[in-house]
Amino acid sequence: MPLTNSQYNALMRVYEEKRAKSRDLANLHYEHACQKVPELASIDASISSASLDQAKKLLAGDDTALASLKEEIRSLSDRRRRLLSDAGFPEDYLEQHFECPDCQDTGYVGTKKCHCFLKAIIDLFYTQSNLKGLLEQENFEHFNFDYYSSNYRDRLSGQNSRELATRAYQECMNFIHNFDTEHGNLLLFGNTGIGKTFLSHCIAKEVMDSLHSVLYLTASEFFDALLEKALTRNDESCLLYEQIHQCDLLIIDDLGTERNTDFVVSQLFVCLNDRILNRKSTIISTNLTLEEIKTNYTERTFSRISNHYKILRLAGDDIRIQKKLMYREEH
Repeated sequence: MPLTNSQYNALMRVYEEKRAKSRDLANLHYEHACQKVPELASIDASISSASLDQAKKLLAGDDTALASLKEEIRSLSDRRRRLLSDAGFPEDYLEQHFECPDCQDTGYVGTKKCHCFLKAIIDLFYTQSNLKGLLEQENFEHFNFDYYSSNYRDRLSGQNSRELATRAYQECMNFIHNFDTEHGNLLLFGNTGIGKTFLSHCIAKEVMDSLHSVLYLTASEFFDALLEKALTRNDESCLLYEQIHQCDLLIIDDLGTERNTDFVVSQLFVCLNDRILNRKSTIISTNLTLEEIKTNYTERTFSRISNHYKILRLAGDDIRIQKKLMYREEH
């Protein structure tokens, strides 16, 4: 799960701001305390002076200097705590307080990423995925097979809606469990409103929660981003272009709803081919049939999809309509 340089730098800036905030607060506390207890400043000066004097003695070969220094600092620190307490301050009032005491807001404990840094990575991935907030409801905990009827027979596959949904669900789980080893790709196709986007969102949540970057774009947003990069090359378009090619999982939703042009056809091939070569996973959802994908995006692009993607069909009644009917019945 490598972070891009821009992602890593963004997280490090956040940690720098946290440390600066805690330093500023500690300085304010110190100024406030010294106003009420002027002797604090002289105690701190004595601690600094004692440290310097004992360091000189250590360099001169005095083996007792370190023990003497510890005792002197302990005595001065005790005096400092008593003064703070007598003035009504907490004992730790002058200490620097961190949001994460384990790493002291550095993001690392030794050479290992702190638990707070791992959480920050996930939060960053959620924010940059375009799915933050949405996944609270659209996840596998809310996946319901009841929306897929055994009585609905799909003429194209010969299977019923429940059978197709069951296979799709199982393949999605395999996709997640083998994400780091197989670098798989999925094509979800079928009519409108049968859960293709929902399933891709479910996968996105699982992938991000396992510390992988995800970028979700509708087909229109995807091709607009590629066109803007080609025309403007500004910082924002370059950053999004980088995310499209480097994120661990790219989701292109509703392929076929964009305006089809030669640019669209060529860029789809370039992007999908590039991600396949670099072992980056992609999920495509579409209402198009396989034949329409071949016709609209050329045989060459369809060949990449058919050879490198697990193709999953969903069919059935529109789930959104089913939900509305169920709501009316309940109310």
